[in-house]
Amino acid sequence: MRNKSDVEIVQELNLAYRKIKSEIAKVIVGQDKIIEELLIALFARGHCLLVGVPGLAKTLLIKTLAQVLDLKFSRIQFTPDLMPSDITGTEVIEENITTGEKFFKFVKGPIFANIVLADEINRTPPKTQSALLEAMQEYRVTAGGQTHELEQPFFVLATQNPIEMEGTYPLPEAQLDRFMFNIWIDYPSFDEEVEIVRKTTSSYQPEVEKVLKRDEILELQDLVRKVPVADNVIEYAVKLVSLTRPNLNGAPDFIKRWISWGAGPRASQYLILGAKARAILEGRYTPTIDDVRAVALPVLRHRLVTNFNAEADGVSTPEIIEKLLKII
Repeated sequence: MRNKSDVEIVQELNLAYRKIKSEIAKVIVGQDKIIEELLIALFARGHCLLVGVPGLAKTLLIKTLAQVLDLKFSRIQFTPDLMPSDITGTEVIEENITTGEKFFKFVKGPIFANIVLADEINRTPPKTQSALLEAMQEYRVTAGGQTHELEQPFFVLATQNPIEMEGTYPLPEAQLDRFMFNIWIDYPSFDEEVEIVRKTTSSYQPEVEKVLKRDEILELQDLVRKVPVADNVIEYAVKLVSLTRPNLNGAPDFIKRWISWGAGPRASQYLILGAKARAILEGRYTPTIDDVRAVALPVLRHRLVTNFNAEADGVSTPEIIEKLLKII
């Protein structure tokens, strides 16, 4: 993609996006919306929290995405006894056979990959969670007083199981806020499940082609930042986020009734970055209000803290967001 205009790069990305979806479809049945949201987050340099019951092919989807994008993939199974050094890496003593001199050598942990799947992140204690979250924020790891840079692109996908909460350590709101998207993976439809069973119980092994390379992804991430946005689109995103704050004048009555804490400024930033990435994936050169609305649910879902009234009324966070989108 070198020496091409931004307009040409956007057109090529749109073609690549369609190719990526068709390659992933060789392995994964359905999940188009999930794939779109994962790619939006990747190109916007965000990270994702994936929530879904076991057996919905979350790991397979992410592994396939890494194959299609020709990126190094790493999976970390989070357990209660996992230590921060098990993620970031550790220093070991080595000996020079010739001189007999001993020295420390840093052995890189599984976080040194381009796409990192943090499986069941809420199964491990906060100290270990924070080691991952620090790397997500800083794009580097510190061990033994030395700083080690993580290779870009660096994309973390953390999974949570919504039904089994015993022995878990829920992520605090401040740490949840570091994830750009909270993506819920639902059960497949009847027809999709028939196709899944047909594909996975035969000997057929699909061959997935590589669509983009690491350097091209980095260039596209830079391009997202350059995409121009109209003032009215930014104002819409900020207004949408500000209306989630119950202590603000002008907040709707249902927000004051159901929400304890609304979303912070990071939500507004991610709404615009998500809208930009969505626009260029679809071959458009600037985002619209519809792009902001399309990414509102995954951006806001984990940033709104509901209160007892919402629980008593049987109202979920997605329902509150949908209600808010209807009035703005």
